[in-house]
Amino acid sequence: MAKAKKSAKKPAKKAAKKAAKKPAKKAAKKVAKKAPKKAAKKAPKKKSARKPNAAFMAPLTLSAGLSEVLGSKSLPRTEIIKKIWDYVKKNNLQDKVNRRMINADAKLRPIFGKDQISMFELAKVVNNNVK
Repeated sequence: MAKAKKSAKKPAKKAAKKAAKKPAKKAAKKVAKKAPKKAAKKAPKKKSARKPNAAFMAPLTLSAGLSEVLGSKSLPRTEIIKKIWDYVKKNNLQDKVNRRMINADAKLRPIFGKDQISMFELAKVVNNNVK
């Protein structure tokens, strides 16, 4: 008979523990909901002290092959890359399957040195064709 009393006590204890956990969970959820509202205050933005590098803005002299595509005017490196991409897109020279590849036409072939280059090689090609 002692065994029967013990088994009766265990379910009662479990039910009491479950009942105690439910309000605690609800209270934790309420606290969690309130916390983000306090964190929602935005800190004032600081202005960046970053300055552009003058080396990128220095005008460079173009090679003969590159000047046929972009013109004879000296340009900064950033503008050279930008104008080459404009020329590639205007003449539809980007590969249809692999968009990272640039197909060379008659003007670009002497600059590239081959029929197709990767867009990652473009900076190297420009570097070889400017002074």
